[in-house]
Amino acid sequence: MDKNVKYRIHLSPPHLSGTETEMVARAMESGYIAPLGPFVDEFEEKFCKYTGYPYALAVSSGTAALHLALLASGVSRGDIVFSPSMTFIGGVSPVYFCSAKAWFFDSDESWTIDVNLVKEKLFAVEKSGADKPKAIIATDIYGMACDYEALCQIEKDFGVNVIVDAAESLGASDRYGKRNSPKTAFYSFNGNKIITTSSGGMLASHDKNLIDYAKHLSRQAREPYPYYQHNTIGHNYRMSNILAAIGIAQLSDIEARIERKKTIFQRYKNALGTIPGVEFMPCGVYGESNYWLSVIILNSESRISPEFLRVTLEEKGIETRPVWKPMHLQPVFSGAKFFSKFELGANPPICEIAFERGLCLPSGCGLSEAEQEFVISSIQKALYK
Repeated sequence: MDKNVKYRIHLSPPHLSGTETEMVARAMESGYIAPLGPFVDEFEEKFCKYTGYPYALAVSSGTAALHLALLASGVSRGDIVFSPSMTFIGGVSPVYFCSAKAWFFDSDESWTIDVNLVKEKLFAVEKSGADKPKAIIATDIYGMACDYEALCQIEKDFGVNVIVDAAESLGASDRYGKRNSPKTAFYSFNGNKIITTSSGGMLASHDKNLIDYAKHLSRQAREPYPYYQHNTIGHNYRMSNILAAIGIAQLSDIEARIERKKTIFQRYKNALGTIPGVEFMPCGVYGESNYWLSVIILNSESRISPEFLRVTLEEKGIETRPVWKPMHLQPVFSGAKFFSKFELGANPPICEIAFERGLCLPSGCGLSEAEQEFVISSIQKALYK
């Protein structure tokens, strides 16, 4: 290994802006070390200013944010929620927390949910007189946002709440430069995300009532009495003041982080993109990614498989990861409905191809040029071996 490269190159480790220690010290000095506090309020305000959403709620995780969004949208026992199959399980499991169930949809060429397929199914449901889905979850993938314009049109035409899973896409934009137009979105600040609070998440919306109700539920649904009274079951989903202080520091340099991620992606593409059998995750024409993770595709022309490459790189201390395994292939969702534009037995669904051929490469903001060159040369050697 190159002497300038650390022994272990991680996929997407946390990266500090340099002001986190100061902000945490200020939070400690304020005395607000339990959940809630002035830094939580400030984090929510600055997050709203950055994303364009007028209302936001800082919570303990992205999964908690989705759970609250579903509850505030009225999702309950027996309801159907549309979801992409290509997603992380935390972007689906809250559907089942609500005793509802998910119908899974294939991806389009951008790897995000196939909006045309969703519309086709909505028309069919409407025509049959069956109940519409109570909500639609649309997941942004590896930094690439969904077609927000089309999703907003679905909200308008069918009256179904769209909840954007923007856990991976903070800073991504649509073709007009706007961010997160659909009514509601949620974000993750897990340690591997473009900004982190070590753990935590955010629910954001154009609907004040939705955020107010979600906030009520996130605080154990305590009613405004001098004693503890509860008219419904709530949850302990609040974010701590200390984590919010870290979030403020991280958010302060979000644009520099996006530029760094883009540089890393471009370097990979320039070095590997012309090799036969190598492609990169496609970008939708309707927006620009935040390049959270750079994803390589080894197509049918490649001499090696993604798994062979993963193991080869692991032996060199380089962490990579397969693309999300589709939810309809997960044992826990065995028997769930899945929809693809490809007929059964014809071409494989896009999400299955992505899982079989894709590999996420080290993309942390702290990845040095020497480290990336080591990753690139290791991939080149494996491909030409």
